[in-house]
Amino acid sequence: MGRVGIIFKRELAGYFVTPIAAVFIVIFLLLSGTFTFYLGSFFPRGQADLLPFFNFHPWLYLILIPALAMRLWAEERKEGTIELLFTLPVTLWEAVLGKFLAAWCFTAIALALTFPIWITVNVLGEPDNGVIVASYFGSLLMAGGFLAIGSCISAVTKNQVIAFVLSVVVCLGFVLSGFPMVLDFFSPWAPDFLLQAISSFSFFTHFTAISKGIIDLRDLVYFLSVMAFWLFATTLLLEWKKAE
Repeated sequence: MGRVGIIFKRELAGYFVTPIAAVFIVIFLLLSGTFTFYLGSFFPRGQADLLPFFNFHPWLYLILIPALAMRLWAEERKEGTIELLFTLPVTLWEAVLGKFLAAWCFTAIALALTFPIWITVNVLGEPDNGVIVASYFGSLLMAGGFLAIGSCISAVTKNQVIAFVLSVVVCLGFVLSGFPMVLDFFSPWAPDFLLQAISSFSFFTHFTAISKGIIDLRDLVYFLSVMAFWLFATTLLLEWKKAE
């Protein structure tokens, strides 16, 4: 874990020595505020909660997280620094985990900077802060799922644009799998257990459950399993690229 920590610190520091951190955080905060107070009809609703804020998180992450994740491995491969990484006394799993944790921590920092919205709703009313804390936790777990998928797709190609587009497509599938328009396609011929299985893959379904203030073990296991699976797939892909 010491070597994971070294990679984590190096990668996290790397975000703040380039414009990436400022651009990502500013865009995330601007879009969060716009979606919450304008598109989410925060004031006309007349309710002291952050439901409009969290409802847009899956769609925000659908674009912003792949943009963050596309450079994780594609940039290393394009610049040739991945060969140097392979020569370091670290395993591929440690490198994958360290880079992922750095990106996840950076996302957590951006999410934490939305605290003025939380303060605003407390000034205007008496929200259920327990539900808000659970929603923040669920949002961070969902972001981790998006990042793990983006990490794996980034390991497939040297082109960051291709990595971004493919990540958006795959992540969109995980968001929409629980929506009626997807389930209606399968419902005429698929058995109920298959429909339930498809619905259970939806990020939106699990995040919505947590954002109601109910932290179910099944939702935690789901997001952690998604992260573990895609990070393991990233390691396998890099092992394959290394052997070429």
